[in-house]
Amino acid sequence: MVASGFNALHRTAAAAVGALALLCAAPAHAQSVIRDAEIEDTLRVYTTPLLNAAGVAPEDVHIYLIDDSSINAFVAGGQNIFVHTGLIMAANSPNEVIGVLAHETGHIAGGHLARNSQAVNQAMFPALISIGLGVLAIAAGAPDAGAALISGSQQFAMANFVRHTQVQESAADQAGAEFLEASGQSGRGLISFFNRNMRPYEFMARRAPPYMMTHPYSSDRVESLRQRVEGAAHREATDSPENIRRFEFMKAKLVGFIMTRAQTLARYPTTDTSQPARYARAVAYYRDSDLERARGELNSLIAEDGNNPYYQELMGQILFENGRAAESVPYHRRSLELAPRQPLLQVNLARALTAANGRQGADEAVEILQDVVAREPDNAFAWRELASARDLRGEQGLAELASAEQNFAVGDFGAAVNFAERARRSLPRNTPSFQRASDIVTFSGNELREREGQQRGRRRS
Repeated sequence: MVASGFNALHRTAAAAVGALALLCAAPAHAQSVIRDAEIEDTLRVYTTPLLNAAGVAPEDVHIYLIDDSSINAFVAGGQNIFVHTGLIMAANSPNEVIGVLAHETGHIAGGHLARNSQAVNQAMFPALISIGLGVLAIAAGAPDAGAALISGSQQFAMANFVRHTQVQESAADQAGAEFLEASGQSGRGLISFFNRNMRPYEFMARRAPPYMMTHPYSSDRVESLRQRVEGAAHREATDSPENIRRFEFMKAKLVGFIMTRAQTLARYPTTDTSQPARYARAVAYYRDSDLERARGELNSLIAEDGNNPYYQELMGQILFENGRAAESVPYHRRSLELAPRQPLLQVNLARALTAANGRQGADEAVEILQDVVAREPDNAFAWRELASARDLRGEQGLAELASAEQNFAVGDFGAAVNFAERARRSLPRNTPSFQRASDIVTFSGNELREREGQQRGRRRS
């Protein structure tokens, strides 16, 4: 499990539709995207039947895990689903998580992001007219009337847009219930999740006028959902053993990584010998630098299930991060044999190969990493490791280009320009690599100039 800054993705979140927020958005704070092969795979398995039911190609939808304790999920930047760790931790069953994912699928299938943009324009047009009339009134010597026009126009625009989003949220609920039914799953998980996690906020929410609410009141949403779900053929459907297993391991891993060692052991005491419990403790011991206990738990797990790629991955990670790169290579290689072409597992193996074998390992690492970035061009970790492997092979220009790609992926356009310019000085002209470096210089330069313009505008205002 690794975390990356939200820089690369925050640009997509300007237009977003949410799932669970009852009041206003939480205060802005630094967020990180967590990349974890096992959790991403679980969320993908949960989401794929829903996307198929919605007529959306699963390969076109990206799912991101956000390191945030608040209970939320949302769609942003096209077909990107963002799930907070707090939502998974608050869920009591796979069906509750799947229910929320069904709601987000409803937003995607309904094209709500595109419609939000249209709604903003529609809401603002009459407001702008009123603002103009207000300015004229002020200029004509009627400041009170002018101020009233301007203030009223803003409230009117907000009310129009909020009514639009309320309709979207209700529509996403109903569409989600439809996709759950079509995929043979119950909608009761979504209802129970809403009941448990949204109703506590309803008292505060009802103190605000309905037109200021971007989401319908939870009781209204729950009742509408209940009517739909209780009449569905699959209302009594239960989670499959495989989905339950995935859910238990996902929560165990998150507890181990997010909570303290003491908190993890309180949830998963040593008397609990189940695989999820031992897994959580292994992660907690590893994070607490208790290598022997971590390896002890993992060795027992591997002895029971040597075909679990994520046991192998974690053992490799523990060894690598404790300066034992050569010992980690067989575990990383085994994890990739069990989960072929899994990008994060590929990066792990490539990193271990270069650390353990230097120039000799770099040849295989480059081959592996080129496959990763071809499929995940925004994978900053892969670009960083590719830059290192290229450097070990003495390929300075290509190493600089990989570093440019890494910084471009995370939105550090200043560094991207610097590395791309250095790459161009080393790469042969009229080659694809030289052209790519030139493209990064051009695009990143445009982004930097746009940001500078925005900053000047804010300073003037």
